[in-house]
Amino acid sequence: MAPDLVFAICAAAFGLAIGSFLNVVIYRLPKMMQAEWQTQCAEFEGRAPEQAARFNLLVPGSHCPACKTPLRLRDNVPLLSYLASGGKCAHCGGAISVRYPVVEALTAALSAWVAWRFGFGLPGLAALAFTFVLIALTFIDADTTLLPDSLTLPLLWAGLLLNIPGTFVPLSEAVIGAAAGYLILWSIYWLFKLVTGKEGMGYGDFKLLAALGAWFGWKMLLPILLLSSVVGASVGIVLLAVARRGRDIPIPFGPYLAAAGFIALIHGEDIARRFVPF
Repeated sequence: MAPDLVFAICAAAFGLAIGSFLNVVIYRLPKMMQAEWQTQCAEFEGRAPEQAARFNLLVPGSHCPACKTPLRLRDNVPLLSYLASGGKCAHCGGAISVRYPVVEALTAALSAWVAWRFGFGLPGLAALAFTFVLIALTFIDADTTLLPDSLTLPLLWAGLLLNIPGTFVPLSEAVIGAAAGYLILWSIYWLFKLVTGKEGMGYGDFKLLAALGAWFGWKMLLPILLLSSVVGASVGIVLLAVARRGRDIPIPFGPYLAAAGFIALIHGEDIARRFVPF
């Protein structure tokens, strides 16, 4: 069996397990952020923060969202447990969101694709980590319109560090890409706010584009923006027409940036040559 195929199969299996953990991150990280903000607000106002049960990415253990019964090991096998139980809790029969197997299957599929594309080595392992973070950011932003600094900033620094030896692009292009990525959306934000008096996007979008610039260099910024804008506009039109979503309800831009970032990871060199021939 070819080494690249073996790596892809192993990456898919590993992706299933990581997908299960990403479900935890997607659900719990925003709640952890909210608890931290409430604590900071209480301290700022001179109040004692409310005492709450320990809650982080590890505690409490996995449990049914309906009846809170802790999951047994056999109930917590990625994808297979959901299929075997028919999407219901074995204890109370409550429905389990299809989001869980979707994230696990998506992570496995994208992991196999990335492993096949890059092979085993530093670029392949880095690309896998990049993909995992993008998946978490996509679903968190879709749920909460938040792009946590605890994910975007490490992604930015990882891109710069990986490109010191030129893993994906020369370091100079990565540094310019990070700075330009942030400033482009920052400028659009303030221009839109000056014209309309409204905020068109969040600061997390600036940091995510900066991170993508750090990974793939300044040449990929225009293609990433065009791809994410086209997809975002198309989805927005569908939501307005079909789901009758109000115009005042914000549509998160992070998932479209993340999708464009993944396309840049897989096809970045070809896309860059088309947009920036020199």
